[in-house]
Amino acid sequence: MEFDVIIIGAGPGGYVSAIRNAQLGHKTALIEKYPTLGGTCLNVGCIPSKALLDSSEHFHKAVKEFDLHGIKIQGGIEVDLPKMIARKAEVVDSNVKGIDFLMKKNNITVFQGVASFIDANSVRIDKADNSTETLKAKNFIIATGSKPASLPFIQIDKERIITSTQALNLQEVPKNLIVIGGGIIGLEMGSVYSRLGSKVQVIEYMDKIAASMDDDISKEMTRSLKKQGMEFFTSYQVTSVERKGNEVHVTAKSKDGNSQEFVGDYCLVAVGRRPYTDGLNLDKAGILLDEKGRVIVNEQLQTAQPHIYAIGDVVPGPMLAHKAEEEGVYVAEIIAGQKPVIHHHLIPSVAYTWPEGSAVGYTERELKEKNIKYKVGKFPFKASGRAKASNDTDGFIKVLASEDSDEILGVHMFGARCADVIMQAAIAMTYKASAEDIAMICFGHPTFSEAFKEACLDATDKRAIHI
Repeated sequence: MEFDVIIIGAGPGGYVSAIRNAQLGHKTALIEKYPTLGGTCLNVGCIPSKALLDSSEHFHKAVKEFDLHGIKIQGGIEVDLPKMIARKAEVVDSNVKGIDFLMKKNNITVFQGVASFIDANSVRIDKADNSTETLKAKNFIIATGSKPASLPFIQIDKERIITSTQALNLQEVPKNLIVIGGGIIGLEMGSVYSRLGSKVQVIEYMDKIAASMDDDISKEMTRSLKKQGMEFFTSYQVTSVERKGNEVHVTAKSKDGNSQEFVGDYCLVAVGRRPYTDGLNLDKAGILLDEKGRVIVNEQLQTAQPHIYAIGDVVPGPMLAHKAEEEGVYVAEIIAGQKPVIHHHLIPSVAYTWPEGSAVGYTERELKEKNIKYKVGKFPFKASGRAKASNDTDGFIKVLASEDSDEILGVHMFGARCADVIMQAAIAMTYKASAEDIAMICFGHPTFSEAFKEACLDATDKRAIHI
């Protein structure tokens, strides 16, 4: 069988690219090794983790805040984790069925099996029934995503020493959960179980958690999550992880050379993710990888073979589902002869802790490294009427603007609804808005969004009204 475009991998990048290719009139095939479409994001990542984060947040508010709002619960409240996990599975199943529908609606041919290149113009599919099929295409898009990374000495048994995949399906709330890695995945999953009653200890090699985010956001996130009961051990290097019966013993060494042992009933290894290209036989297609195992591409996401593209987690850049989606659409339009634009620098990032952390554009650290002159505007949520009304006063919004032109260069948020509010900043920055441009807009009152305007007012000659 021959196609205009064959896409390998049905995660957010792959299936979105398949839809856009089909819309553009390309005869399109999508190959997926797992039984369901949607990739890591839908099946064991973004969607199920957010379902658990929401469920655990409801429980946390019921335990900690309902009384403050005048809501009394008779007879106490308890967690039914299996039911919580079952609800998460229903959410995933509903979304999977939605993608199946979209494939049929757009006349995309879906193949289930493991794809590998025969040469630069054809792939073989090894199916679950041991049969094989060979496909040819004018263009290929590699969208095989990433897998959880680990440390060489850690033996992940998927029972007590686990990755985020297993953490999404536990049938009991850990008494003491040790999290190795203070990045977004570790913080989100740690938050879930901390809210449900686990003692959560996070061990991080860097000197701060959420190290990729602006330093002020990292500090505020640390303060807020500590208040919720999480413990952080930064500047610690894990040296051993050993399971002893139903206990996991983790040894870590601080930068001053002192060793400390942590004991828990579960250990979540969350040290990042790695590009997944295993078994694709890329060498047979003449495709090259860099030192980090990522597919080498040019600005148009073409590999060493111009008709073979790569997108998402297998190429450089943040490993984010929405980044993969944008690249999938971008490549489809390149193939169609269009001239699309993608703003890699303006891809927002979000940590779905509660409060939420989000960012777009440069951090202060990056601006200093680039010797770009800037000014800072900040507005705390404790000064927001809407935040006070909902008892969500932790955090702030921080705006970084050019000292010369007032153009917004970076926006960093930590607070309620910041996963959504950040998109106002992304839109503004895409159109090169200045801080004063935002300050001139009338925002609805009372809203969390007003804090963005106030931060822009603060960046514009310190004109914030409510501080």
